[in-house]
Amino acid sequence: MKHSILILGGTGEARRLAGRLADDPRYTVELSLAGRTRTPIEHPVPVRVGGFGGAEGLAQYLREKKISILIDATHPYAARISANAAEATKKAGVPMIALRRAPWQRQPDDRWTEVSSIPEAVVLLGEESRRVFLTLGRQELLPFEAAPHHHYLVRSVDPVEPRLAVPLADYLTERGPFEPASEKALLQGHGIEVIVAKNSGGPASYGKIIAARELGIEVILIRRPRLAEVPAVESVEAVLDHLAHALPPL
Repeated sequence: MKHSILILGGTGEARRLAGRLADDPRYTVELSLAGRTRTPIEHPVPVRVGGFGGAEGLAQYLREKKISILIDATHPYAARISANAAEATKKAGVPMIALRRAPWQRQPDDRWTEVSSIPEAVVLLGEESRRVFLTLGRQELLPFEAAPHHHYLVRSVDPVEPRLAVPLADYLTERGPFEPASEKALLQGHGIEVIVAKNSGGPASYGKIIAARELGIEVILIRRPRLAEVPAVESVEAVLDHLAHALPPL
């Protein structure tokens, strides 16, 4: 009988991990997506979309599906989902491992200011009008309506609907990865003075950080939330190695 694996996904790492596990005869794999992205990329394993009903609902799902191990490969800012996963696996008696990409580290020429929340970032933009590049989830943009004097460039995977109630905003609907050269051209073309972003880590969206460094542009970074303390690794290879040792041989 194969080991049954549930991956909580929504990241490039989750997709790559699913691809590595899809053809492994030792495992059956299901990938769970929260459903926040309207046009998710195709995945090589069966996909479940939507919530579980909190930690208790997820625990019940783990029991019903006889899951052998849960892999939390959600976004570094998905603190609620990660907390529910940690609680659910305890309730269900199922082991888990988290795949958490390392955050970006400040380099000598970076002009970073780190804040704890998006509203704090809005305040930090100041009272003078600035050209601001927002690279946040479309669900997290509403606080910027409190600062309508800025000119915003908003980039998101899905269209922002409804659009922000501000007089000056341009919108880009694009999916990474983004290369530093193209990011540099984008920042220069729009006269960007400050970027507001999350410290997502990984290479896919690091191009804007490199471009900002080269152009001397300020970056306001939202700090990562505190995540549940569970066994965690930083790469797909490390997860595969963990599975090989954590699960009994068939």
